[in-house]
Amino acid sequence: MVDALDTEQVQLFRRAFSMFDSGKTGRIEKEKVRTILNTLGHTYDDTELENLLVAEDAEGSGKLDFDAFCRVAGRFAEEDDEALQKELKEAFRLYDKEGNGYIPTSSLREILAALDDQLTSDQLNEMIAEIDTDSSGTVDFDEFMEMMTGD
Repeated sequence: MVDALDTEQVQLFRRAFSMFDSGKTGRIEKEKVRTILNTLGHTYDDTELENLLVAEDAEGSGKLDFDAFCRVAGRFAEEDDEALQKELKEAFRLYDKEGNGYIPTSSLREILAALDDQLTSDQLNEMIAEIDTDSSGTVDFDEFMEMMTGD
């Protein structure tokens, strides 16, 4: 399935997968797939998603590896990158209250914590350090887009 996805989609999926693979085990909980799909703006049918998750988790561990995640998420990947970009712009604008073109890393911390409430403070700090490469304490829209889409 990874072969059927374009490089951009694989990067996007890998970044999303990594954000939720907090223990860096190479596997994520099946329930997190819903959150990732919602975050990426993908629409899905609950029954179809549940059937795919069950099929991909044949041993019943409750977890998926990256390839299985790609097979599931790839089924719901929207071709419309413009819609995703528009949604991300809107999300960014909500946190850029003054319209300065950047958000404080404290706001980014809120966004990431909302995406995955299992993240520890140390994991959040690591993620923010990766995103805020210039240590400015702020994240501009390009950094935000890169984090969310891998572009």
